[in-house]
Amino acid sequence: MARETPTSTTNPTPRSQSEADALIFNVAGLLGEPAGTVQDIVVACPALDPGAGPVQTRGITGELRFSRTNRGLLVRGRLSTAIALICSRCLRDIDCPVEIKLDDEALPSLDLGTGVPVETEDDVDVLRLTTHHELDLNGVVRDAIALAEPIAPICREDCLGLCIVCGLELSGGPHDHPDEDIDPRLEGLRQLIDSPDAESPAARPNSHRR
Repeated sequence: MARETPTSTTNPTPRSQSEADALIFNVAGLLGEPAGTVQDIVVACPALDPGAGPVQTRGITGELRFSRTNRGLLVRGRLSTAIALICSRCLRDIDCPVEIKLDDEALPSLDLGTGVPVETEDDVDVLRLTTHHELDLNGVVRDAIALAEPIAPICREDCLGLCIVCGLELSGGPHDHPDEDIDPRLEGLRQLIDSPDAESPAARPNSHRR
C-alpha cells in the first residue's frame, strides 16, 4: 500500500492507495497547485505482474516524490524488490535483490482548464498522465526492474560453482574422482608406473656394455 503525504497546505490530509492500484496515483489535486509543490509517498505494494520480464519474489518498497512543474510533474524516487534468478555459477535458484531509481517527467494528457486533449507529437517518449489525471507507474517500474537484472547473478560472493567432472556443487565437499579410462593397450604400463616396486631411472644402477 502506498501512503501519500502531501506538503501543500491546501490539501493536508494524507490519502491511501488500495493494493490493486498501488502504483497508480491520482494527481489531480497536485496539478492544481503552483509549481514547486511536492508530494512525498511511501510505497509498500505487492509484486507486479511480470509480463515478459523477471518474476518478483517480494513486494515493492521505497519512497517517491512528485514535484509540480510548469509543464506537469517531476517523478523521482528509489524502490527495491527482489527477482527470481539462477546463480550463474552453481545454477541454484536465488532471490536477487534489485534497486531501481526513478527520475522521469510526467505530462498531462488533457488541458487542466479546458479538458481538451493536448498535443503529444513533440513529446512522444514522455510519460503521460491518464485522461483522469492519474499517474500510472506500473510500466515504468516494471521496465526499470527488467533493466536492473544482473547479467551474471550469483548466490553468494564465495560460490565455487559446479565440478566440471560430476556436475555437483564444489562447496558441498571434496570431490575425489577415479582416473579417466585409458587405452587397454597401455594398462600394463600404468600398472608398472603405479607399482611401489617400480624404480626411477635415476635410482637404477648403471649398466655397462661389455
